[in-house]
Amino acid sequence: MKKTITIILVLAFFSFAFKSDKPAYMLYNQQGKHMKYEKMMKSLVEADIVFFGELHTDPISHWLQIEMTKDLFAAKGDQLVLGAEMFESDNQLILDEYLQGAFAEKKFKADIRLWGNYNTDYRPLVEFAKENELDFIATNIPRRYASVVHKKGFEGLDELSDEARQYIGPDLAALYDPSVPSYDAMLHMEGMPAHVTANFPKAQAAKDATMAHFILENWNEGQLFFHYNGAYHSNDFEGIVWWINKLKPGLNIQTVAVTQQAQLDSLEAVNKDVANFVVVIPDNMTMTNR
Repeated sequence: MKKTITIILVLAFFSFAFKSDKPAYMLYNQQGKHMKYEKMMKSLVEADIVFFGELHTDPISHWLQIEMTKDLFAAKGDQLVLGAEMFESDNQLILDEYLQGAFAEKKFKADIRLWGNYNTDYRPLVEFAKENELDFIATNIPRRYASVVHKKGFEGLDELSDEARQYIGPDLAALYDPSVPSYDAMLHMEGMPAHVTANFPKAQAAKDATMAHFILENWNEGQLFFHYNGAYHSNDFEGIVWWINKLKPGLNIQTVAVTQQAQLDSLEAVNKDVANFVVVIPDNMTMTNR
């Protein structure tokens, strides 16, 4: 009898102490309804441009990126174009030459500016493009020019040569709108130092506008451009998405955002409407190094 009671108590303990499953992520639509991966992909494959808004050091983001890239390639073939925030526009020639097999990977890594987590998180995407002869576009503004905007505003770009200007999105000063919520919020975020000026969100806008410019420069009707970027650059359908809609309205743009929550059972209100599809990961997810 005592043995039976002990077994029952042990079983009750395990039932109470351990969850039945520990999912690495859950997928939702923007209204907070659970989504199946297959249904999401059926929607994305119909898009002109898809933005994957990652958390830069989250392994789930990077695993999903390569899996989605493979599936989009299976559907679109050579009509798939890849691009990333992690590569700056003045490095496009080096990236092109490597993809075409002009030199070895060791030379590529020595000559191009790579993020610290390239080998684990972005190399699989570049190598997939190389193996399948896909275009991979370096979309971001060179960081030295973003720094110019941060220090001097858009007016600082007027001091650059015509050659330098070709690596930056045009019409920044004319189209920039400081009232866009994501830009306005940058001036009022908690913990921002007192010396932060109106040029701070302008530097962010210079990145967004340049990425939008090079996406559109390298997209043709019938193609699907799959772009990898930090979630802040496409969340709430702002950032790069806002600039593309300004430069070329009417495109079918779909967004995916990765975010963290303490629980995955439902989408918190703050994470609704941030993207067409929201990937929720545990807030204690182990992160990689950047």
